[in-house]
Amino acid sequence: MKDNKDSKTNVARLLDKAKVAYKLLSYDFDPDDLNATHAADSFGYEYGRVFKTLVLRGDKTGLFVCVIPSDKSVDLKKAAKVSANKSASMLHVSELLENTGYIRGGCSPFGMKKNFPTYIDSSVMQWATITLSAGQRGKMIEAKPQDLIALGRMHTADIVSTEKQDEQ
Repeated sequence: MKDNKDSKTNVARLLDKAKVAYKLLSYDFDPDDLNATHAADSFGYEYGRVFKTLVLRGDKTGLFVCVIPSDKSVDLKKAAKVSANKSASMLHVSELLENTGYIRGGCSPFGMKKNFPTYIDSSVMQWATITLSAGQRGKMIEAKPQDLIALGRMHTADIVSTEKQDEQ
């Protein structure tokens, strides 16, 4: 893990503007292994403390965002229900950049092209700080969950699957 404050991301600038205390962390990413658990391993953090950002499409409301622990997968039925949809599916990776401004492995719930409804797994509240993408591959922010929830107007909900994780 490297503490790298000299090359701020747009997400870091948004947090600065909102006066949210955070650490900007860097790690060596592997383009062939963009799984968020790799970032957790790089920091020596528990998987549940490092969150990944997923973009979904609801059948009624359109795009929305789910932020879940790095070692979990989203439960599509739970995500659909909390977002007022009957069904939901993962946004295809080829649609990610055009809809969010981010690429796979560097997607953050902050600074997307539009402010999509965002749901963060309720397990977030068990941590003093959590880590999530700073909007670039190899960069993460670490901050208090309540600060991130407030800034992103996130809704906490039980949205993770209890089944074995699928590769997402």
